[in-house]
Amino acid sequence: MRKIIVTTMITLDGVMQAPGGPEEDPSGGFKYGGWVAPYGDKVGGEVVRKQMEPADYLLGRKTFEIWEPYWPEHADFWPGINEGTKYVLSKTVDKSDWKNTVFIDSLAGIEGIKKTDGPDIQVWGSSEVVQLLLKNDLVDELCLKIYPLTLGEGKKLFDNGAMPTAFTLVESLVTTTGVIIATYKRAGEVRTGTIEV
Repeated sequence: MRKIIVTTMITLDGVMQAPGGPEEDPSGGFKYGGWVAPYGDKVGGEVVRKQMEPADYLLGRKTFEIWEPYWPEHADFWPGINEGTKYVLSKTVDKSDWKNTVFIDSLAGIEGIKKTDGPDIQVWGSSEVVQLLLKNDLVDELCLKIYPLTLGEGKKLFDNGAMPTAFTLVESLVTTTGVIIATYKRAGEVRTGTIEV
């Protein structure tokens, strides 16, 4: 069985929309595109390069439409992006010239891919896909890059439908610009108790 790893950049208030640039995703009138740029440093860059090791990818249609014209021409920055299989969840798009692109149209399609042998499946961006995965208990790991700012608006990582799930912190670091990079793995059911004072 393959692991599904959600890899995303978020603000302190959970916004994940358009971290890379002003034109990345202005939907809904979002005006803060490119909010990660002031926080770049060598430490964060090394983590991102490590995360760009060969994998397969699960993308929503909107993220795919942002990636499709860009990454085939910039593979020198992300070696392997063109070789990895891009699984795209979409009910409206079903073809692409970008090699190794496979379209699926349902949660059952994602569940079927997860049950196969192969490399880990990374989810970058794709807020609606992430929320679908969280609602259906399909996330094995969360790799969060938490940036020290709030935006108050925009697409968010967590919605009201995430399944109650416990995670364990397995790796963390803080960059020189205050970005917290934390990797969490599934840890089973949520446990509760009473705090003793």
